[in-house]
Amino acid sequence: MRQAGRYMAEFRAFSDKYPFRMRSETPDIAIELSLQPWRAFKPDGVIFFSDILTPLPALGIEFDVIKGKGPRIQTPIRSMEQVQSLNKLDDPLSSLPFVHDILSSLRQEVDGQATLLGFVGTPWTLAAYAMEGKADRDCKQTKVIMFNQPAVLHAFLDHLTEALITYM
Repeated sequence: MRQAGRYMAEFRAFSDKYPFRMRSETPDIAIELSLQPWRAFKPDGVIFFSDILTPLPALGIEFDVIKGKGPRIQTPIRSMEQVQSLNKLDDPLSSLPFVHDILSSLRQEVDGQATLLGFVGTPWTLAAYAMEGKADRDCKQTKVIMFNQPAVLHAFLDHLTEALITYM
């Protein structure tokens, strides 16, 4: 059902008009995009329009989603100094307020008629994107770090795990 919107002209009109992060981080837009497939098909779930990388900017890892290419991170995380300089995700309400706004509004809109579903990347997935700087099925940079600087990868995974516990 998450993919249903991609086939709807009304949904695609938002893609043509707004960049991805604007769509996923602007409550009015994300709420509308979440509800469009539900209104059209009435499945038993509404999937929160979001991205698996949503928590990264709160940690200090900025990304952009390039149409046709996917996520891009300008400054990949590849050193212990970078890991140690990351922000902690102590208060998602302050650092990612749109998530709360979107979920609260969707819960009201759905009003018990469907299950509200959300998602986020695992620590490994977020680490791989952040270390590669983009999607890479081979994860070459991440594997180099894993074999040559395992402490860096472990520290980063620990940091991401703690952040996701707070985020969820």
